[in-house]
Amino acid sequence: MTVIETGAVLHEAHRDNHTHRDVNGGWLRPAVFGAMDGLVSNLALMTGVAGGAVSQQTIVITGLAGLAAGAFSMAAGEYTSVASQRELVEAELAVERRELRKHPMDEMEELAALYESRGVEPALAREVARQLSKDPEQALEIHAREELGIDPGDLPSPLVAAVSSFGAFALGALLPVLPYLLGATVLWPAVLLALAGLFGCGAVVARVTARTWWFSGLRQLVLGGAAAAITYGLGTLFGVAVGG
Repeated sequence: MTVIETGAVLHEAHRDNHTHRDVNGGWLRPAVFGAMDGLVSNLALMTGVAGGAVSQQTIVITGLAGLAAGAFSMAAGEYTSVASQRELVEAELAVERRELRKHPMDEMEELAALYESRGVEPALAREVARQLSKDPEQALEIHAREELGIDPGDLPSPLVAAVSSFGAFALGALLPVLPYLLGATVLWPAVLLALAGLFGCGAVVARVTARTWWFSGLRQLVLGGAAAAITYGLGTLFGVAVGG
């Protein structure tokens, strides 16, 4: 048992197991999506080209071009998406800030009514709302959390999202190209390394989810392998058709 300053007693099992992981995904989503997209898309691109019976040089150039184009596209798209989302949130915060300044009593009653709806006694709800509304910035934060579901002090950064996406995509897309850069002359080392990377990424993601590492790893491996196999088949089909 652990006694805290207020005199309450916490059971050790509860204390040790009641910590939570970051579920906001501010860094996780763009990083994971970027790495997976880089691996799958560049592997599929390279296998599709290889299926057309082209030269080793063409496959390498294709892989490097796919890496560069995809990384910049991911970064630009992520930056624009997060920046637009942040601007929308800031606009809504400006509306809430203006209402707090013009109609503080109405906003306080609104907050009290919200607490009442959650089971707090009316008198206590009004007193809590009154005390929390003394500080305008604190009041803004509380209204933003309760009404908009956001934390004004923890808005996502467009730059962080863009850099994370760029780096993760480039790293993922590099794996299928790496064997060729190290001297490989056939496709299978690139495929094996990329599939191993997919399994590894899935296993790492499992550390912050409820899935087992092997299930998450196999899921990514199967999806990426299927994409590569399909594009290889299409590349072979188109290569024969064009060559014929």
